[in-house]
Amino acid sequence: MADYANPDVLVSTDWVLEHHKDMGIRIIEVDEDVLLYDTGHIPGAQKIDWLMDLWDDPMREFIQPDKLATVFERLGISNDTTIILYGDKNNWWAAYAFWFFSYSGHSKLKLMNGGRVKWAKENKPMTTDVPSYPKASYKAGSRNPALRAFKDEVLSHLKKVEAGQGALVDVRSPGEFAGDVTHMPDYPQEGVLRGGHIPGAKSIPWAQAVAEDGTFKSRDELQNLYGSKGVSADKDVIAYCRIAERSSHTWFVLKHLLGYKNVKNYDGSWTEWGNSVGVPIEKGS
Repeated sequence: MADYANPDVLVSTDWVLEHHKDMGIRIIEVDEDVLLYDTGHIPGAQKIDWLMDLWDDPMREFIQPDKLATVFERLGISNDTTIILYGDKNNWWAAYAFWFFSYSGHSKLKLMNGGRVKWAKENKPMTTDVPSYPKASYKAGSRNPALRAFKDEVLSHLKKVEAGQGALVDVRSPGEFAGDVTHMPDYPQEGVLRGGHIPGAKSIPWAQAVAEDGTFKSRDELQNLYGSKGVSADKDVIAYCRIAERSSHTWFVLKHLLGYKNVKNYDGSWTEWGNSVGVPIEKGS
């Protein structure tokens, strides 16, 4: 992992096994399957439910920094605590939490390379015991607008893409990108009126960034993967998927492993874009 632009944002499963009892860290599991934690988890790890804990549902928005501070305090997390994130689906939702916590002003973050699956395949210890930590004090941070893209910004970004100054990365499956309803994953909870992709977007499915064991590919492999599609460090880059869980994974790769300076995650993603009036789409590969 040492060859990445920011290797400190990753830790191995062996590192977590050695340090999971350290006082200055909190291990947090974030899964798509929110019931998975209860079947067994890393000793000392706590659970964040991405839907219940991180979203303000009536607003279709994230919770504000003061509400996140309350969540952190409940988990025994202070401003000085290093949060180690991991989860299922090759860390989709762990990366989503990493991005959201970064956006909300917490910088002491690391991702466990390989996630829950790698930990389990290595037969490392798991428990159903739910830990309890003393309530912490947390001073709410400020949101960082440099990390998040909204729909109107994406619409304006199309001009940068046309001029060769910007890039859009669609990290969904090829079927989703093409708008081919016969080759799409079944995500009924995020149904949209139109299939396809944002004009000018490059199709680089998130899974192309990981090895067979779920860990990230080498820096050279990642550089070639994105660079060969014109997604280079000198451009302003926006990544998207359906609701930003897979694009958070790609944002992490571009921002931290490759060191791209200007990378944003469009969390509205295709669920918003495909249902919006007055925005263009393209179909086909």
